[in-house]
Amino acid sequence: DVYKRQVSTQSTWGYYKPNNMYSTTLKVCVSGAGGQIAYSFLPMLCSGQVFGDKTCIELRLLDIPQVVENLKGLALELQDCAFPLLKDVQIGGDPNEMFKDLDVAILIGGFPRLKGMERRDLLDKNGKIFITQGQALNNHAKSTCKILVVANPANTNCWILQQNAPKIPKQNFTCLMRLDHNRATAQVALKSGVPIQEVRNVIIWGNHSTTQYPDVNHGTISGQPIRTVINDDTYLNSDFIERVQKRGAEILNTRGNSSVFSAAKAVADHLKDWCFGTPEGSWVSMGIVSDGSYGVPEGLVFSYPVTCKDFEYQIVQGIKIDEFSQQRFNTTIKELQDEQTDFRSTL
Repeated sequence: DVYKRQVSTQSTWGYYKPNNMYSTTLKVCVSGAGGQIAYSFLPMLCSGQVFGDKTCIELRLLDIPQVVENLKGLALELQDCAFPLLKDVQIGGDPNEMFKDLDVAILIGGFPRLKGMERRDLLDKNGKIFITQGQALNNHAKSTCKILVVANPANTNCWILQQNAPKIPKQNFTCLMRLDHNRATAQVALKSGVPIQEVRNVIIWGNHSTTQYPDVNHGTISGQPIRTVINDDTYLNSDFIERVQKRGAEILNTRGNSSVFSAAKAVADHLKDWCFGTPEGSWVSMGIVSDGSYGVPEGLVFSYPVTCKDFEYQIVQGIKIDEFSQQRFNTTIKELQDEQTDFRSTL
């Protein structure tokens, strides 16, 4: 089914207008479109909060075939919002169709970890999904397509996807670490009693899991080192790290459901900064394919501090890694390697 807003010479779409108000159109696919994170994210995407108010969106909503019928209602709601930037909406369950000539893939959908499920079983389920989607991206998306994997285990799902889409450059594959980055930033702001914008350059290293390493050694509060302002190494080396690592479980236990709009906001933040760039002197955390920086094995999808501009990123180099940090690097690297080993054992 395809839901389209028809365009005529009287349309509001910019390239039909003399003043060219809207200068760009992106084909964007959101998988897991029937889920809660997508439901919270889509209004941000279609209102210009992600790619700006001069970028039209040709939207593809992808989910498993059993859910496609429900996507019709979502498409109707999007129509009723009357977003000026939303050029058309397509729904479907086949990535080979939804990924045709794609510019941006936002892959939220995956198989959830059920009670009693071992990691190997989860990787087996998600591996099948991301092998299929990787092949579809390789065969049908533009070679310039930018990809953000949200579905967990995000790092390894992203690695599986990348391995199956060799036509697309490795640097175009990312996974979501921005939720963890935002959580760490917020905890520092709360602890120090400052507005959130006064906290800069925390880092999340590694895996999107409880082995991730939230690092404040190089961050600042109002221009001063975080460690100097908070002046509590016991907190920063233990309670702070554990709070960020286990924040997802804390939310799940408190509200009876996993993070939704905070995850959607993180998706928007990740894509907006990647597209438009990070502020001068600031960096953000992104899961990317390692080039070997900081001793991380090449090819692992690992969270690094990066600066962004024009849908490209650069790893921040020259950061000193002390012994305390290196121990945590080793733990999260091993977990990612173990996930790859577990996945290979399912093939």
